[in-house]
Amino acid sequence: MTPNPQIMRAVERLDYRVTVGDVAAQAGLDVNLAQQGLLALASEAGGHLQVAESGEIVYLFPQEFRTILRNKHFRLQLKEWWEKVWRVLFYLIRISFGIVLIASIVLILVSVVLILTALNSSRDSDDRGDSGAIFMPNFWFGPDIFWFFYPDYYDRPEERRRARGEDRQMNFLEAVFSFLFGDGNPNANLEERRWQTIGTVIRNSKGAVVAEQIAPYLDDVGTGYAQEYEEYMLPVLTRFNGRPEVSPDGDIVYHFPELQTSAAQTRPRPVAAYLQELLWRFSQASSGQVLLAVGLGAVNFVGALVLGRLLAGGLVAAKLGGLVAFVQSIYWVLFAYGAGFLLIPLVRYFWVQWRNQKVAARNEVRQERAVRLNQADDRLRDKLAYAEQFATETIIGSNDLVYTTERDLTEQDIERSAQIDAEWQRRLNQS
Repeated sequence: MTPNPQIMRAVERLDYRVTVGDVAAQAGLDVNLAQQGLLALASEAGGHLQVAESGEIVYLFPQEFRTILRNKHFRLQLKEWWEKVWRVLFYLIRISFGIVLIASIVLILVSVVLILTALNSSRDSDDRGDSGAIFMPNFWFGPDIFWFFYPDYYDRPEERRRARGEDRQMNFLEAVFSFLFGDGNPNANLEERRWQTIGTVIRNSKGAVVAEQIAPYLDDVGTGYAQEYEEYMLPVLTRFNGRPEVSPDGDIVYHFPELQTSAAQTRPRPVAAYLQELLWRFSQASSGQVLLAVGLGAVNFVGALVLGRLLAGGLVAAKLGGLVAFVQSIYWVLFAYGAGFLLIPLVRYFWVQWRNQKVAARNEVRQERAVRLNQADDRLRDKLAYAEQFATETIIGSNDLVYTTERDLTEQDIERSAQIDAEWQRRLNQS
């Protein structure tokens, strides 16, 4: 069984000594899944089990357990290698759209110049001195045109001074991809964030909560019967192995024994009042980069229209051949790219606005639930008080252990017997 990456990260964050409840709360995993994953990780990475007098189990892992796994599993090595290769490939894919844009503009402009030159040269020799000169606009790219092709735009000394203390910004070629397709889903890890936060809320409440404390982090809490009887808590109970408790007044609180045991004393972790989804951004490129991309896209599209007019009929391409004939053969590809370069961001802009309206609506609903929790009425305060009766926290320290797989069992039994005899002798002496 391949170790779960979420469990591995949780073990590292918790300083390599954990309980099932620690990992379930930290990673937001199902308790049973966390237990199976810890057993698998301990088996594969040479972890140890420590058993407390209460019967609770603590898992102790070596700090180099990733190295142990990497040496043991070729699949992990292959995955890590592929992640490195994919980062390079994806970067090349991202900058390819900017390279294609610039190549398209160059092909179109050069082809237009060649065609206009050929048309002018076909005039009478008497008129060539007067009208044969071709007007070419003075496109000024500046001395730093090659910045656009450099993978780190902010490596230039003057830009480093300007951006001192700021994170590296994307270069122009990356900005073209961002302008076309955006920068990915900002809420890709929303479910992971949701369950990690819920687990933290339960741990902060020492394993006992009411539904109103969890509702600000959920989406679908239902209406009517489903909301009144708090059916939305079922997935939370299933994931963290909890159970409902009914108060004398008929209210329900939720008790999570697995999350009440920890391997180390920790302070309550701060959590947001409600789960807030991030708004989608059209592009993380700077406004200047976006304007430049729009301008070059417009130049490319208009140039494609002009070129299409000049190539109409195919006679010019047949006469000139060479580069012009090649451009004639791929003209519709150039035209489609030019049109798509402007159309895709336009459609995506309205799509982003629509998505953000949905995100804002969900955030507002969750915020309203958080406000109701902060403005608790008498009934809710009674529920919270009843939940506190089940709140407890058990810390398993080194002194609480009766057995650990780190040492030989016989040696531990001898030491345990000696401790028991010493304790009996101490009590006899006191009596």
